Amino acid sequence: MKAVDYDTTLAAAARRSREWLSSYEQRPVGPPVDAETLWSRRPSTEVPEQGLPAESVVDELGNWIEPGLSALGSGRYLALVTGGVLPAALAADWLVSAWDQNTTFAQHAPATVVVEHLAGRWILDLLGLPPDAAVGFPTGAQTANTICLAAARNAVLSAHGVEVEQEGIAAGPPITVIGSAEQHVSIDRSVRLLGLGTNAVRLVPTGHDGSMDPEACRQALNEVTGPVIVCSQAGNVNGGAIDPMLDIGAAVAERRTREPDIWWHVDGAFGLWVRAGRRARHLLDGVEQADSWTTDAHKWLNTPYDCGIAIVGQRERLARAVGVRASYLPAEGQIGDPIDTVTEFSRRARGVPVWAALRSLGRAGVAALVDDACQRAEELAKALGAVEGLAVRGQQINQLVVEAVDGSGQPDEVGTRELLSWVVADGRCYPSATVWQGRASIRLSVSNWRTDAADVAVVHDVFSDAVRDLGLGRAG
Repeated sequence: MKAVDYDTTLAAAARRSREWLSSYEQRPVGPPVDAETLWSRRPSTEVPEQGLPAESVVDELGNWIEPGLSALGSGRYLALVTGGVLPAALAADWLVSAWDQNTTFAQHAPATVVVEHLAGRWILDLLGLPPDAAVGFPTGAQTANTICLAAARNAVLSAHGVEVEQEGIAAGPPITVIGSAEQHVSIDRSVRLLGLGTNAVRLVPTGHDGSMDPEACRQALNEVTGPVIVCSQAGNVNGGAIDPMLDIGAAVAERRTREPDIWWHVDGAFGLWVRAGRRARHLLDGVEQADSWTTDAHKWLNTPYDCGIAIVGQRERLARAVGVRASYLPAEGQIGDPIDTVTEFSRRARGVPVWAALRSLGRAGVAALVDDACQRAEELAKALGAVEGLAVRGQQINQLVVEAVDGSGQPDEVGTRELLSWVVADGRCYPSATVWQGRASIRLSVSNWRTDAADVAVVHDVFSDAVRDLGLGRAG
């Protein structure tokens, strides 16, 4: 085996990592340099004939692209529902890269597989979900939604005597997917990927806060014939609203007494973590009655990218939908294989940083992380709502939507766009644009474990400066 000296290269990477992690207060929160500029600055336009020493590659990469990095670890990164990274999770992720285990089969990667099993059990406990549910760690909520809906698709068609794994969806009746008018676009994408087609989606109205109208859901269930999948949402991507789970669950249960061909899925990419907190946990009462759930670790749990979480109550149903076996692959042992919970043959041990995050926080720490973010979002809503020329359109859990208004308090969409441009260019914080219920707005998501009251004060100052400089909210 060839001798390798990793020390110099890893030392260069560790040095640059420390420099990056300590730079947040000295750099803009958003990316200072855009993609086109970075492309024009690429070190080499063609594949080089000769390579560089590994430590030189590390430095060249850092010198080239660091100007285009967003400071996701900053407490004032508010653009997307994006966490920072907890120290224990970051360190565990470094180890995962060094260990380089293909975490697919317990026989070949027993160490990382058992860690993921334990992390999955802890997640079910913290979220108050069925303890015997299957937990998989795919790339993110998009893939997790697809995995869960694959199990859902096969289950509802099985109720009609069709085994999709062998016969395909063409052998069964059409499936209706009921969701809210404000469901996340990842649901539509999953429906497309699963061959159901977006014409299968029946959207029901939402209230002013973006949560599903439960009576509209019940009516849709009464009108639909044939297999049906209900998709509810734990955390509207704009205002943060959570669908009324108890009412939706009751409507699903009522339909199930008549026909067994129904599945209830909950897309909780970030909002499902409210179950691990204390102050807003009641908003998700009844969600444990669903059949499958999706969330992310790289959002509110603040693990490194990428890590989604797919949870399916019927473990065997999930394995039949996504699992695979072959003569050259190991037989399943007492410890189940991740190949039966995700769609990848080759994957890093994403669940190990999840375990490290949970081990470092404990139950009380996870609750504090979630509750503190909700508190900061409320404080932001109060602070920004007090700025003349701004209006808060919606705020629930960790989400906040604001807009510029004119002197009479009416929405000022041009002013809103100018306001966002000013704030992003300023660099002290980094929110993002959205269009919510037909109006241009600014979205702020508090998902970082480091966001504190001082960050709230800075964001208030930035928006106040912008409103004053742009002359927003003035009469006439």
